[in-house]
Amino acid sequence: MLLTAVVLATCKDYAISNDEVVQHHYGELIIAYYRSGFSARDLFSFENLYLYGGLFDVIAVALANVIPVDPYALRHILCALIGVSGIAAAAATARSIAGPRAGLGAAIALALCGAWYGAMFNHTKDIPFASAMAGTTLFLVRIGRRLPSPGTADVAAFGLLAGAALGLRSLGLLSLIYLGLTIALNLPWRERGGRLRFAARSALKALPAVALAWLVMVLAWPWAALSLLNPIRGLLVFSEFHYPIRTVFAGRTYEMADVPRIYVPAYLLIRVPLVTLAGAALGSISLFRRLYGDDSQQRRRDLALVFLTAIIPVASQLLFRGPAFTGMRHFLFVLPPLAVLAGVGFSALLDAIEVQDRRLAAGVVAVVSGFFVWEGVTLVRLHPYENLSYNALVGGLPGAFRRYDMDYWFNSMPEAVRKLEAFVRDRPPVDPLPSPQIFSVAVCGERVAFDHTVTLPQLHWDFRHEWSESEFFIAPTQMNCDQDLDGEVIATVERFGVPIAYVKDRRAIVKRPLATVAGAEPR
Repeated sequence: MLLTAVVLATCKDYAISNDEVVQHHYGELIIAYYRSGFSARDLFSFENLYLYGGLFDVIAVALANVIPVDPYALRHILCALIGVSGIAAAAATARSIAGPRAGLGAAIALALCGAWYGAMFNHTKDIPFASAMAGTTLFLVRIGRRLPSPGTADVAAFGLLAGAALGLRSLGLLSLIYLGLTIALNLPWRERGGRLRFAARSALKALPAVALAWLVMVLAWPWAALSLLNPIRGLLVFSEFHYPIRTVFAGRTYEMADVPRIYVPAYLLIRVPLVTLAGAALGSISLFRRLYGDDSQQRRRDLALVFLTAIIPVASQLLFRGPAFTGMRHFLFVLPPLAVLAGVGFSALLDAIEVQDRRLAAGVVAVVSGFFVWEGVTLVRLHPYENLSYNALVGGLPGAFRRYDMDYWFNSMPEAVRKLEAFVRDRPPVDPLPSPQIFSVAVCGERVAFDHTVTLPQLHWDFRHEWSESEFFIAPTQMNCDQDLDGEVIATVERFGVPIAYVKDRRAIVKRPLATVAGAEPR
């Protein structure tokens, strides 16, 4: 409840991301497709979004039609609440494996991971997908314990969540692979004659979940309904994406198709808090060595499934070297299982220590809690740029500056615009022209985000013939975009002494008469 209250109180602090405009329109096209009786087929030629499911976008558009709230603010609220549900799913999974303490640890670990919390507000495809996958893991654990006769409610819940994941990204096919792994992990290996029968009965009982997942998927992803193999084709297409998108890794710039194999694993290592990585390591090690005196075979099976959901996507990226960019954004769905492993790992460690020395166990709790408090303080100081949290392996945010991905969504645009507005209000004009004057603003970001933030009528999204003719320039330091245009730095958005975005005054450079409101082109 506390986390939900914080989310609702701060969701207005986050900017519109670069993808939200096209994604929202994609949702409108899907709805138009169904309303037209399948005759309005523009969605199949709208950029490449037909390769994605539009579940979140359809829901957001539908809600925007009945709730009198700015559609982008509504998207942020909806996405954040889904992110909170992902935290709840991770906590429930850890609790079901190792008890309440493990559940609490998993919830804290995921909520205080800046890569997750900072993404909850405007990563409107990645966070819903990751939360859906976290939910599938929870119900797979429950299903596995009752095989070959799982509960009907668990099978239905898994099917709905697997369909939701597929209705967002084709990578949701992993949920069906994990279903097969669940059956394999729970096979009666000591009963030679009964294994095949067990597997067949389990698969038959799980078949309704697959059918339900397919139904949800095709409703949210019309392209997938055109051919049974389209979800697989979509996944193969993604593995060969070669956009002219650049990304930075260890100070070097790469095209997305040329990133090194260790790109995603390395970003996970430097973005996830070290205390969470340590806990996940403890949880993982317990699979192979009974360090904590745990004799529960079922618990080890459950933990093995969670471990596989965390390691398979990363190992696949490492082995097959698929295209990647913007750090670990497309792999946010491995964060919930890492949090589960951390919660279970710390809980098991404390169980073992308490048997020997309760005071020592209390000391371990204090140390772990101290690390998590430190992470929480860091996120508060970064707000609303929690997504820029880096751990000590690279020296935090100062060590990551211009060496790793920074504010790729330009979340700092609202703060930069407010600083520019304050400058324009407080400073006299350069030339003695009639008031009110207007200024052309070049922005290294999306126009919708600028227009939703700016309040001064004097500031207009660039309306000159050339970008370089603008009087002001605002840009994030991501990929050195701030260096595209020169000018006097009049404001800086920064955290921990690191510049996240700059505002530049270019009037002395362009040296041209300033227009008045009457002569300006409308925004």
